[in-house]
This record gives sequence, C-alpha cells and structure tokens, in this order.
Amino acid sequence: MPASTASAPNDAEAPHPPSPRFPSADAGGSGFSLRGGRRLKREAIRNSPGGLRRRPGHTGGGGARPRRKHAPGKYARPGEEHPEDSPGKHAPGESVLKVRPGYTPGRRESEPRNPESRKTSYICPMEYLDNDIKYVAGVGEARAKVLERELGIRTLGDMLRHYPFRYIDRTRIYRIAEITDAAGLSYVQFRARVTGVGYAGAGRKRRFTACVQDPTGSAELVWFQGIKWIEKRIEVGREYLVFGRPSFYRGELSMAHPELETVEQALSHKAESGMQGIYPSTEKLSNVLGAKGMYQIVCNLWTLVRERIADPLPEALRTRYGLIPLREAYYNIHFPQSQELLRQAQYRLKFDELLGVQLNIQSRRTARLAKSDGFLFPKVGKAFNTFYNEKLPFPLTGAQKRVIREIRQDTVTGFQMNRLLQGDVGSGKTLVALMSMLLAVDNGFQACMMAPTEILARQHFTTIRRMLAGTEVTTAILTGASKARERREALEGIASGRVNILIGTHALIEDRVRFADLGFVVIDEQHRFGVEQRARLWTKNAQPPHILVMTATPIPRTLAMTLYGDLDVSVIDELPPGRRPVKTFRYTDAARLKLFGFMRQQIALGRQVYVVYPLIKESEAMDYKDLTDGYEAISRDFPLPQYVTAICHGKMKPADKEESMRQFKEGEAQILVATSVIEVGVDVPNATVMVIESAERFGLSQLHQLRGRVGRGGEQSYCILMSGEKLSRESRARLDAMCETNDGFRLAELDLKLRGAGDINGTQQSGMAFDLKIASPTADVQILTLSREAAVSVLEADPALAKPENRGLQELRRRYSGREEMDFSRIS
Repeated sequence: MPASTASAPNDAEAPHPPSPRFPSADAGGSGFSLRGGRRLKREAIRNSPGGLRRRPGHTGGGGARPRRKHAPGKYARPGEEHPEDSPGKHAPGESVLKVRPGYTPGRRESEPRNPESRKTSYICPMEYLDNDIKYVAGVGEARAKVLERELGIRTLGDMLRHYPFRYIDRTRIYRIAEITDAAGLSYVQFRARVTGVGYAGAGRKRRFTACVQDPTGSAELVWFQGIKWIEKRIEVGREYLVFGRPSFYRGELSMAHPELETVEQALSHKAESGMQGIYPSTEKLSNVLGAKGMYQIVCNLWTLVRERIADPLPEALRTRYGLIPLREAYYNIHFPQSQELLRQAQYRLKFDELLGVQLNIQSRRTARLAKSDGFLFPKVGKAFNTFYNEKLPFPLTGAQKRVIREIRQDTVTGFQMNRLLQGDVGSGKTLVALMSMLLAVDNGFQACMMAPTEILARQHFTTIRRMLAGTEVTTAILTGASKARERREALEGIASGRVNILIGTHALIEDRVRFADLGFVVIDEQHRFGVEQRARLWTKNAQPPHILVMTATPIPRTLAMTLYGDLDVSVIDELPPGRRPVKTFRYTDAARLKLFGFMRQQIALGRQVYVVYPLIKESEAMDYKDLTDGYEAISRDFPLPQYVTAICHGKMKPADKEESMRQFKEGEAQILVATSVIEVGVDVPNATVMVIESAERFGLSQLHQLRGRVGRGGEQSYCILMSGEKLSRESRARLDAMCETNDGFRLAELDLKLRGAGDINGTQQSGMAFDLKIASPTADVQILTLSREAAVSVLEADPALAKPENRGLQELRRRYSGREEMDFSRIS
C-alpha cells in the first residue's frame, strides 16, 4: 500500500478519512438531531459508492409518502421547527434547530425543494456534537449501549474525543520470512497468494484455514467465527494483502482473523493516512466491536462532524502558543498525515484539556479572593506564646518559621486561607500545624485535624496532648473505633466549645459532629482522603474555616503550583537540627543471613527494627514475600524470651493493632512486622532499622514514606531494601534512586521521569475530578504551565469570558468544570 503524501488539511478544505472512503457530510442539510438520525443515515448510504439498490426502472419519483402531520413541537425534521412552535420558548444556548430557509409549511415531500434549503442554520453549532452516537453508521442501538456502558461514549463528541493510544504503520509490506517471533512485531501486513483452504476440528473447535505463501515462505490464516462469510469471499490462487497480529506455532507463522483485501482493491485507492489508530477498548467491547470496527466507526463519524467542529480558542491565543486549528488536530489524531502533524495534534488537544482545567481553577481562585469571608485571627495570644516560649521541643527551622509567617499573614487578610503544606518526612509539619491551630484558639475559634488512619490519628493526639500538657488548651480525639465514653465526651466538648482542638479520622465528617465555632481545619496526608470527605469538613460551618492541607509526598514545585492552582503552596525543605540522613542499601535473598546478623547487632545496642511486607498472606497471582510467612520465619530466628516480635496490619482489630503499636513504642517489642499501614505517622525515635521486603513492589514515594519511619532520633539509621534477583529496568532505577538520595523532592522529580504518564502518589486524588482523555498533569508539565499562564492572562482581561471571541472558552470551561456538585476546590 503506497505511503500517503497528502498535505495537512486546513480550515478552507475539510480533510477526509482514509479508505474505505465515505461521503462527506453536507455542510448544512445532512446535520441531524436526536430525531433525525435515520434520514441522515439513509442519505449517507445513498451517497456512498454502493448507493441504495433500487428495482430496475425505478426513478424515485412519485412513490414517496407524504409527510406525516404532527402536533406542534413534535417530530420536527433535522433543521426544521414546526411553524406553530413559539421561537421564544427556549433558553439561550439551548440546542434548538431553527426553521430551515426555503421550508414551506404543508409542502409535500414530492414537491421540488429550493437548493438553498439544504443549508441548515443552528443556534449553537458546538452542541451538534452532543447528538447520540447511535445514529452513526455502524453503531445502532445495541452497540451504542455497549459503548456507553464500557467506555462512557454517548455522543458524537465523546467518540471524537476517544483517541488512539497507539498507531500501526499500514505503509510497510513485509515478506513472510521477515516476520519472526524474535522480531516482536505486534501487527504486520504482507502480500501473499492463497494456495489452499480447508476445515479443521469439530463442534466449537471447528475452524476455517487458508494456506498462503509468498516467494520467501508460507503462513496459515485461521478463522473461528464468520466461517461461512469468509469462505465465500476467499479464492484459491488469488493474491491478497493480509493484515493482522502474528503468532507462532512450532516456529510457523499463523494469524487469526486477519483483514484481507485483494491486491487489486489495495492498489485501486490511495491511502490518506499510513498510520491506523488502535483505540482503547475493553474485553466485552472487543467481543462486539474489534479494532477494525472501532476504526470504521471513527471514519463514519468524521464524515458527519468534520464541518461541525468549532474552534473554542481565539485566533490570537492559537497564534501566541503555536497551536494548529482544532479540526486539523482532530483529523491528525485519528488519521495522522505525518509524525510531525501527529505531534502537533497531540500538543493542541492536550493544551485544550489543561486550559479547560486551568480556566476552572483560576476562576474559582479569583472568586474566592473576591470574597472577604475569612475569619480574622488578629491576635497572637496566651496559647501560642506559652507554647512557643515554654513548650517548644526544639528550635524551629528557618523553613518552619517561614511557613508559620505565611499562615499568620493569610489569617489577618479577611480572606479564607486555602494552603497546601508540603514537607519531607520528619520535617516538622505537625508542629507547624499545631502552632497554626493555636492561633485559632487564641482568637476564640476551634480547630480540628483529620488524619487518614486510626494509628496516625492517635499518634497525633498523643503527641499534641503531651506538648500542650500544663496549658489551658483542651484536646479530644474521635475515631471510628472510639469507645462510647470517649465519643460522648468528644461530641459534647466540641458542641459546647469546651474542647479547643479535636483530632480524628473520617469520623469527624459524621453529621452528628457539631462544632461550636470551627475556624481552622488541618487535613494530614490529604491525598488519602476522597474529595467529598474533605469537602464535608468545610460544611461544618456556615462560614468556611481556614484550610491547611498537608502532604509528606513531595510534588515538584512547578507541578504543585499548577495542579493545586487554587491553593497557595508552602514548602518545608529543611530537617530539624540533629537529624542524620538515613543510609539505604539494597540486598537480595542471598544476603538474608547477613541481614539477620545486622538486626541482632542493632537490637543488642538497644535499638528497634521495622520489617515491612507488601502482602498479608501469600498470593498465587504475585510472587512477593508475605507478612504471615515472614512473621513465622522471624519468630524462629529471633525466639522468645530474648526477642519479642509484634505484628501489625490493616485487617487486625483496632484494639489488637493498638496493643502491638504500644508494645513497640514502649520498647517491649524489639521487632515490628507490619504492612505499609505504618507508612505514615508512626513515630518511634528508638527505631533505627527499616527492612522493606519485596521492595520492587512499592512505588518510589511509598518507599520514601516508609524510610521516613526511622531516623527520628539522634542515632544513625538504616533502610534495607530486599528485592528479587530479576528486576525490571524501572524497578532497578527506583531502588537505585532510593540508595542515592534522601531528598524527597529530588525523588519526586525522578519519579516523574521514571513513571511518565503514571500518577505520582496523591495527584490523582487531589480533588481534580476532571475528565482528561489525552493530557497527563504529571507527564505534560510544560504544557500545564503554559495553559495556566494562558488561563491567567485570559481571565485578567475578561473574568466572565463574556467577550465574543471568548465564547468558545466558556464551553471549554464548562466541559472541564469537574464532576463535583459543590466547590470542592476549597478543600483539595
């Protein structure tokens, strides 16, 4: 098949999809609404190369049925409005079809039409893409339901924005001898002659086979379904162009359900794109609609929508950022004319998605800053000063002082604070949060801190209560496992105002939790909460409290500033004085005896050891170490009474889990065998060794979090990464990075490079419920930054996007407004 030399389309000439060719959609009359799909489908078939079959001598004249009369407003034709309908009944912007010019009420279908009547006028051309996908040729009712259920594709626009995830080069024709198992080819195309056909197997295993060969070798083609259809269409002795996925049986090339095209057919048309898109699908959808069927539907779709694509970006914005027109981008994402045009198409579509997100984020930020509805904390009083002068456990670092000043400044402006606090493990975020909550207490307000786990909540409660001992500040805790008395005291205390600071888990968002005057909210490890959970804390007051969200999962600063565009970002990038960097090493099972010897040495020095496993029990699906077997092995090698080994995992009862943690914290147990449930918040300064089994199973940020459980005292600490012998390149790079650096922000940058389009832990749960089809906030940081810049400049000039040239941006902002029913951005 010859390679395409067609140039890229432009606005003046709408591009066509690659062969098989389909009729172009008429710019006016072949548009359709939900009611007019059948007529449009008939017209598409009538205009196609095969056309409608008519009986001999039939001219298509007087046999047409007269148009059925109908009630006002019902069953209007595409492009028509019933003459009795009132034009003033519809809301502005509603997708309503106007009366077609040239339409005469009561005229029969058989009467001649005015040619100009084919030009349909729409109130909102962009909403044409909201029509149902079922009216596209090749879809229908049944397939439309499957597409919606499996992929969420309901409209023409949904299908247009369903992009290929890779492409197949249809310009290269292989020789059979070149197609080998070692070559690792996913799809191939070769030219061969059919030398014989036949049947094999019986019953359900019955299959139709064809033997083909070229001058370099032979292959077998196999069909398990549609046997009768293919048998009638394949001819022995004829040469075909064969396309499909190769497989090998005993070294021989085989291909199941390939696409066949005679050489004459292949040469008779010129392919407009040498690359065929392969679209995301599911197992159920693949059984109904294969790769070729999906591609065929996209071809049919393009003929209908290519004249209906309105570009939402003003020309000045496109020129400023070097963006190709939207129609050209859609065409080249589905039917690439070259690698360069494909790159430009991907860039444009990613920019549009991220610009839509940023328009929402920046609009919300502007709206928030326009309201003077934040609580005022003008006073730094007794609670704060007493703690700072008498109770501070160690001098604050410069970074901690800077962040406290930033929070203090936010709380005296009259605007609601909405701040993200990033800090590496052990950097002292909890202390900053406590001092911020004391500012609220000094000004007559209550504060609360929500943690993701029972262990972390109780850890915070114990630490804060100890720090505040001897002051007049009262604290309470509320978790899902709280006993009746503890729960009753907490609920009564916060409702009456007697309790100043409440610490808890998701139990804080329960409806029965009523604050007297909540003024400050701290959300720790915020990425571990759902958006709605975080937002419900905001509704505890008629006036929204100040919000401080914290994360120990470092995010590159540029990415954080853009992802969390509605939040101000603070960073604690210094460790408290006296902390020594944790030394990290990687070993395999061959060094296990050496590891156990090292653990005994540390325990003999009075230190304690964590041993973390990825699984609780053995899994047939995953070949990783598990906690159950590990606990038994460690108990044998570290026997009682000389050694005590505690166990902790997520499936234990809260009381048992708490008892294990108590034993370890108080030094009764020298070893704690656990899962990643101890990833955050566990603070045992005497623990100096962290052993992570099957370390390749964990992500880079999770490994860094686990390492942060040691090194909290003055003694040298160690992190031992145990892994298998055979590691993927990515896993090896991850573990090597852990051994090279303790800098969480550097690791975040490395994670971004290693994982590409994957998600840094926490970004996907950050509250951005935006439906991104092609852009990745982590992989496309440069485009994200530019889109943020564009959104800010557009909104500064036109905050309401009311100018005529910005009306398309209104639609873009609406599309990416998120799935929230309330403004969760204040919390996320």
